[in-house]
Amino acid sequence: MKQSLSLNAARAFIEAHFNEPVTLAQLAALSALSVSRFATVFRQQYGSSPYRYLCGLRIQRAQTLLLEGVPGSVVATEVGFFDQSHFGRHFKRCCGMTPSMFIQRAAANGGKHGAGAAQKANAPRSASAIRSSC
Repeated sequence: MKQSLSLNAARAFIEAHFNEPVTLAQLAALSALSVSRFATVFRQQYGSSPYRYLCGLRIQRAQTLLLEGVPGSVVATEVGFFDQSHFGRHFKRCCGMTPSMFIQRAAANGGKHGAGAAQKANAPRSASAIRSSC
């Protein structure tokens, strides 16, 4: 039970600071575990590594910003990726398409089904799938 509470603190930290550099050492310190033990326990508890979980949060926020019309270069830095190329690689790995393809599909489906339907139609994977595949 105590381990679960300390992991919740680390998870909350990731969620609050997803757009900043987050290290395993920081998260392990919050959980009062060694770095290797923290990584193992986090993966067991949440089904993905801390890094993949962090990337999943970044991609979810990026999708929202892209649908709001924010340029990809700005989105990349807003959500915590080093540059647009780094962002594009992670986005494609997680979503199965580039950010520009995501925007095009959203625009194509938006006129026919409304913005809410476009967002759902263009999210090829669920949030939990994104977390486990980034």
